[in-house]
Amino acid sequence: MEQRVIISKHFKSDLATAIAECEHDRIFVLVDETTRDKCWPIIKDFFCLKQAQVITIRTTDAAKTLDTLAHVWQSLQQGGATRHSLLINLGGGMVTDLGGFAASTFKRGINFINVPTTLLAMTDASVGGKTGINFGGLKNEIGVFNDSHFVLLDTSWLKTLDSENLRSGYAEMLKHGLIANNEMWAELVRFDLAAPDLHQLSAMLGKSVKVKERIVRKDPHEQGIRKALNLGHTFGHAFESWALRRNPILHGYAVAFGLIPELYLAAVKTGFPTDKMRQTINFIRDYYGSLPITCNDYAELTELMHHDKKNRGNEINVTLLADIGDLRINQAITEEEIKEALDFFREG
Repeated sequence: MEQRVIISKHFKSDLATAIAECEHDRIFVLVDETTRDKCWPIIKDFFCLKQAQVITIRTTDAAKTLDTLAHVWQSLQQGGATRHSLLINLGGGMVTDLGGFAASTFKRGINFINVPTTLLAMTDASVGGKTGINFGGLKNEIGVFNDSHFVLLDTSWLKTLDSENLRSGYAEMLKHGLIANNEMWAELVRFDLAAPDLHQLSAMLGKSVKVKERIVRKDPHEQGIRKALNLGHTFGHAFESWALRRNPILHGYAVAFGLIPELYLAAVKTGFPTDKMRQTINFIRDYYGSLPITCNDYAELTELMHHDKKNRGNEINVTLLADIGDLRINQAITEEEIKEALDFFREG
């Protein structure tokens, strides 16, 4: 069954319909501590959820671990889940990633529905079938490709978000604009993230999700063009893993920071226009600040990049752009180029 993404205006009835279309003898809802307190109370009295059992996990990406996964499996088992049960993932990207993996592996796979409550999960994590956990200090090291039956996107959840989490999700939208077209990119870099208009953001989100859906449909298992979605992520995941060992940062902030050295390399290696590079980087610096890396961190960051799943052999591969929407996937970069890009990140 192909994943259905619904931009919902009537969440209660859309959720009831989605549940009715999924086989389910029992319903489980996975939440983290934040969505348990802020989101579950909004929907817990829905008739379609009256028999649902709630499974709670800790908040933040640091909880995206094997221990947490085992807790979810155990809760499903103790709650009497069978291979005909249904798991609803109510939360951000960590919940949809881990919950999707738990559902994909429990009893060799049960149905699941994603209800993303953060902008990051709406625009990125909950769409496209990537599930997984962090392992051995590395992001998303263990996982499978498996689509949820439904993704229900309701932007009214964004009212529960703080500014930092809103900005985190927006970074993925900015990435989608860069790989899509000039019109979408220009709208994104003009948007006022300090005082966001949620109505306008909802319309922009719809366009952003369509970019990802289009690419994922062409390449569900990341053999080719889907690598476009990794723009900003080679450096970004290294920044995120580096920060995880010190002072953790949100995924979207890592992606925003990752776009800076990768757009620099695009300007140097594939001719990306420097005015568009500067405009994008200025937007990122204005709204996301900076990351306190020094030249003493270069070796660690390079080592982290060597673990990236897009690499072939011992080569570090990045996705670059020759212009907005003009993709260059599988671009090998040298350690010297990495150092140069990190210099630019710190000083440029």
